[in-house]
Order: sequence, then C-alpha cells, then structure tokens
Amino acid sequence: MQKEKYTNQIQDNDTINIRAELEKYLIHWKWFVLGTILALTGAFAYLRYSTPKYSASSTVLIKNDKKGGISEELAAFEDLGIVGGSSKNIDNEIEVIKSRKLISGVISKLNLDISYFTQGRIKQSEVYNNIPISISFDNPEKKTDTVISVIIESKNSYSLLDQNENKIESNISFGDVLQKSNLNNFKVEKSSFFKEGNIGDIFKIVIKPIDRIIDSYINGISINPINKKSSVLKLTLQSPIKEKAEDILDELVDQYNNDAIKDKKSVSEKTSAFISERLVNIGKQLALLDDNVKKFKSKNKITDIESEAQLILETSTVNREKLIKASTELNLVKALSNEINSDEDLLPANLGLEDANISMAIGEYNSLLLKKKRLSQSAGQKNTVLIQVINDIDNLKNSLVRSLQNRERLLEINLNNLRNESGRNNSKISTIPSKEREFLDIARQQEIIAGLYSYLLKKKEETAISLTATAVPNAKIIDKAYSSGIAVSPKKKFIYLAALLLGLVIPFVIIYLRDLLDTKVHTKKDIQELTSIPFVGDIPHSEVKEKIVINASARSSTAEAFRLIRTNLDFMLPQKNDGNGHVIFVTSTTSGEGKSFSSINLAASLSLSGKNVVLVGLDLRAPKITEYLEIPDRKGITNFITNDSITLDSLKFSIPEIPKLDIIASGAIPPNPAELLMTSKIDQLFEELSRDYDYVIIDTAPVNLVTDTLLISKKANLVLYVTRANYLDKRMLIVPETLYRDKKLPNLAIILNDTDLKRGYGYGYGYGYGYGYGIADDIDKPWYKRIFGK
Repeated sequence: MQKEKYTNQIQDNDTINIRAELEKYLIHWKWFVLGTILALTGAFAYLRYSTPKYSASSTVLIKNDKKGGISEELAAFEDLGIVGGSSKNIDNEIEVIKSRKLISGVISKLNLDISYFTQGRIKQSEVYNNIPISISFDNPEKKTDTVISVIIESKNSYSLLDQNENKIESNISFGDVLQKSNLNNFKVEKSSFFKEGNIGDIFKIVIKPIDRIIDSYINGISINPINKKSSVLKLTLQSPIKEKAEDILDELVDQYNNDAIKDKKSVSEKTSAFISERLVNIGKQLALLDDNVKKFKSKNKITDIESEAQLILETSTVNREKLIKASTELNLVKALSNEINSDEDLLPANLGLEDANISMAIGEYNSLLLKKKRLSQSAGQKNTVLIQVINDIDNLKNSLVRSLQNRERLLEINLNNLRNESGRNNSKISTIPSKEREFLDIARQQEIIAGLYSYLLKKKEETAISLTATAVPNAKIIDKAYSSGIAVSPKKKFIYLAALLLGLVIPFVIIYLRDLLDTKVHTKKDIQELTSIPFVGDIPHSEVKEKIVINASARSSTAEAFRLIRTNLDFMLPQKNDGNGHVIFVTSTTSGEGKSFSSINLAASLSLSGKNVVLVGLDLRAPKITEYLEIPDRKGITNFITNDSITLDSLKFSIPEIPKLDIIASGAIPPNPAELLMTSKIDQLFEELSRDYDYVIIDTAPVNLVTDTLLISKKANLVLYVTRANYLDKRMLIVPETLYRDKKLPNLAIILNDTDLKRGYGYGYGYGYGYGYGIADDIDKPWYKRIFGK
C-alpha cells in the first residue's frame, strides 16, 4: 500500500499551476529587463528628438438675432429693418468659417505658404517669430513648390546650398534679385531681427502650394459648438509652434467677421443706390411741377384760393391723402417689379410697403442670395445644400413676383376708386372758375410728388445709418486664441507606458511562440501530459566533465538526482522471495539520449549504498559502456555467448572511481545480435548474475531502432526508459506509451535526462518531491526505516 500510495503521488503531485507557468517566463528575466531597457531608451530618444505639438483654442459667439443676439446699440434701429429677422444656422456658419476662401485669406495674410527652418544637430526646427531673413517673389501668385537652402556668410551676403548643403552660388548680396529657370524671380533680405550671431546659420526655406496648405488647415482646424443649445463655437488647432496656431485662429475669426460685414454692406449699398436713383427722377418731376405752379400763378395773378373752393378741398382732404399714399406705393411696387425681373441681384429693402409679407419676402430673398454666394465659394455645384438654396431662391423669387403683381393690381383698383371719388368731388366744385380748377390740379400733383420726395429722403438717411450699423462683427470674440504651452503630443506618460508594455510584451511573445513551436521534451510535465508511464526522476545537466558524477562525497545536483532515483527504485521494484537480485533494464527511444550515462551512474549509486551491483552492456550493435568509460575494447557478452570456454567471472572488471562495481562489456560487435540474444546462454547469463548480485543493471539497445530489448524484456524486473530533455521530439513519446500499454516492457518507468536547471528544477538541498533535504544520504538511518519500512 505504501508503494502504491507513493506511485500515485508521483503521478498526481505536480499538477499545472500558475507558478509553473510564470516560471517559464521568469527564468528569462534578463530578456524582459533588456527589452524594457531598450524600449524605454527608444521612447526617450523618440521624445527627445520628436517635434512636440501644442494646442491653441479660441471661443466665439455667433450672433443669432432670434436667440437674443441683437446688441443694445443696434436695438434702436430694429424698426428700420437693419437688424433682426434673421436666424443663423450654426452648422452653416461652421462651414463658412472653414471655407477655402477664408482660410486662403488667412494664409495670404500671415504668409503661411512660406516656412523657415533651422538645422540642428539631429532635426530641423521651424522658426516663426524673430526670423532674421525673409524671401519675396516678383510674382507671388506664381510661387512654385520648392525648397531653398541658404547660409548666412556675413552681414551683407549669403550663399545658396544644394540638398547636401554644398554651395551652388556664393556671396550673394541681400536684396539682389535672383533669376532661376525653375523658379520665380526672388530675393532674400535681412529682417529687423537679424543679428551678428546669425552669421553661419543655415536656413531652409520651404515654399508649398497654397491649395495643399488650405487642405491641411481645413483638416487640422476643429470647430465645435460648446453644446447643442448654444451658438458659442470653440476653434482648436494643433501646431508645433503655439504662437503660429494662435495667430491663425485669431486671423480666421477676423476674416469671418470681415466677410460677414462685407455681405451686410452690400445690401445697404444696393438700397442706397436705388433710393438715390429714385430721388433724382422724383426731384426732376417736383422741379417741373414747381415751375408749372409758378408760371400758372404768374400768368393768372393768383395769390389765394377762394373760400368756395376751400370748403370742397377740405371735404376731399382724406381722399387726396389716400390717393397720394396709393400712388406712392404703386410706384414703389412697379419699381421693385422692374428690379426683380432685371437680374438676380439683391433687392432694396425697408421701403415701407404696406404689405408686410412682401417686405419679409424681400429680406429672406436677399439672405438666400448671400448664402448662395458664400456656399458657391466653398462648395461644388452638386452640393446638396447649394442646390437647395438655389431652389429656395427660385421659388421665393416666383412667389415674390406674383405677390408684387397682385399688389400692383390691387393698388391700381384702389387708385381708380380713389380717382372716381376725386372726380365726384371735382364735380361739386364745377361752379369754381376753370382757372381755379386748373390750379388745384397742379397743386395736387405737386403735393403728391413732394410727399414721395420727402419719403425717399427719409429712407436715404435711414440707409446711411444702416451702413454704419453693419460694421458690427458677426462673431463676438469671447476668448482670443490661447495655448497653455503644454505639449499635447507626443504624450510622455503614454509613450513611456507603451514602451514599458512593449518591452515586456515582445520578450513574452517571443518566449511564447518559441515554446509554442518547440516540439522537444523539456520537463516532467511534458512527459506526464503525453504518457501514463510512472515517472521516477529527472537528471539535471551535468556541469562537470567527469563521466561518473556520483561518489561518496559528491553533492552536485546530478549526484543528488541519482540518489533520489535510487530511492524511488525501491518503490518501483517488486518484492522477491527467491533470494535473487533485481534485474533492471535501461533503454531509450533512440541513441544519444544518455542511456549509458544513466546506466553507469545508477549502478554507481546503488554500489555506493552497499549493494552488490553489476553493470552489463547488452547493446550488442553499438556498445557504449567501454567507449563511454574510455576503456579499450575487451571481451564481453558476445564472447561469452559464442565461446563456451569463457566464464562470466573472467569478463568482469572494475574502474578506480567505483572499485566495488563490477562491469561486463558488450564485447565484439556480432553480425547477428538478435539471434545471439535468443540463445540459451542468455538465460544462463541472467540466472548467474541475479544469483550473485543484488542489482543487475542492463544497458540495452534503443527500442525504436531494433528489437533486441524486446527479445529479452521478460528477464527484467524493471525497465527504466531514458528520455533526454531538449533532444527527443514529443511525438516520439508514443513509442514508450505504446510499449507500456501493450505491456511489451514489464514494469516500465521513465527517467528524464539532461534537464535544464534554469527551468526551475532545484537539486541538492530541497531536491525531490518533498521528502526533506539530502534524502538519499539518510536512507539507512533508523528514522527513515521507521517511516518508509526499509
């Protein structure tokens, strides 16, 4: 029961655990340290020589009249129609701010299509302010995409350099115009920031096409509302030079305001021109009527109106006022009808028409024309927003034309009615002399024209006021562009964290892939996963050159491993009552797995425990015992089988390292080893040796190459199957597993040879399965016998 319990412990003790998995990676801790150091060094170099970027932001309020955007200064003019009545779509305003037209204006104003760089030891740095030199072109609109490198030679001269910084033209005076076949004529001049310390500096002047720069800023400038219910916009731009980003945002807001003011002025100017034109025509008519009145009075010597006519005039006063008002409005309606049919242009506004719908329609029509003008500058002809605006203009224009026509017909009907009423009044004064009636006609016309003239003068003054009011900007600057000076990229903490993770992950992946693709047997765990064969121990790699690693004073990890295997053999070997010794076969899958090394040192270990041990080389095809011990060829088992005169005692020999161990060599290599192993002499061999020795260690042939071992397997009490770590393919473990299941090798157990100490196996003190330290040396002590029964 004790042996069975121990056997199960061997099979189940080393289960998979987290620590075992971690040890696969912790054993290569130097890889992780090196990977981390290299990754952090690379991160430091990247951060040291990368160009940082800074973020600048500006906040503006888009004035929306329907959302309380009218200022107190303009509220007094709201009744004039100068402000109010418009609602700005924030999304549309964002597109206007990011339009190519406005950004092009910013680039031209700040000369952003020309950049200046200084050459450092590692990288180039852009210079924005305090530039000691400047370049200008004869024809700025024909600048080409190019790079010009200059070196300042003295206070008054410079030289041109090629891409390799070799001089191609020297001692050029500042201000001289250079004519190049592939460039526009240009000149380099000193600026007010030029200092003597700049002599010897190299400047690279980069000229880029303005279209490419526009595209970069359209993609780089971010404009977003503060929230969905607000008309406050936040403009953000990242740049390696924070002052440059601030200037661009401030200039962009200025360009937007100037463009909006220009649009407002165009409406007022159009209205002013229309009123001025009408004033000229009405003034001529009024002057003619004044002359007619003067001539009439002079001719007829009239200085006052008769009392009889006065009563009738008072009766028709109301009628005349309506007639004047209707005639005035009819003239305005006809003028607007001519204006809207003449061309698709802005219409005069705020003319005081009685029909408020027409006035609102004119204001909306002008607003749509301005929107179409802005969109056509930044959007294509197939832009859905532009197409919608054009359709809205056409629909509104048609509606406005119909409204004016309807209004004109209504006014004409009203005017005819008023004239009929006036005729009836005239009939009442038929008794008035013809001269007086003629004067009344002239005076009536004069009054009508004079009223119209006064009305137009008033509107002209209102329009002049509106021209001043439209200078108010469309966007109120809440916060000017500002940058905190803290770089937003690259982010140092993120880069270092990523480098640290990369330095740990790369070695982890390499080790994982190496283990994943590795098909060799390495540890006891590999054997237990692929076989059900009992495991009696593993032998670590020997660091010494000696062939026999175990002796009475040896304390190496390899020696302790053989002592542990020696102890475990007692639990694997069956109980024998016939007085004969135990026969132990040592075999392997292929040659080179340490079968002979294990046989010799296991025999030596058993011999050191005070037992009678004999080591027999029964690998007749490839004898290894004498070769391994560097002993000259001598007679052995082959000679014993083929020559009846040779006894086993005559074949035995020993070596100085282990004088108590008897060794029998394999002998000469026979042509028919399999047949020799089937002779009766083999039975005699095992009978004599098991009778004379406590342990008979047989070094047999590899089972995967020949059948020699299987022919004599029934003679063994225990078969130790040696598997070499880092040598045997895992797929070859099917060989011992098949032999074990088919019971072709009795009492089979596995030894793992040449294991790597670095993979976590400790030997010497603490080596083994938890039975204390130095257990092999305590095997004969009383406390050990009381516990284990031996």
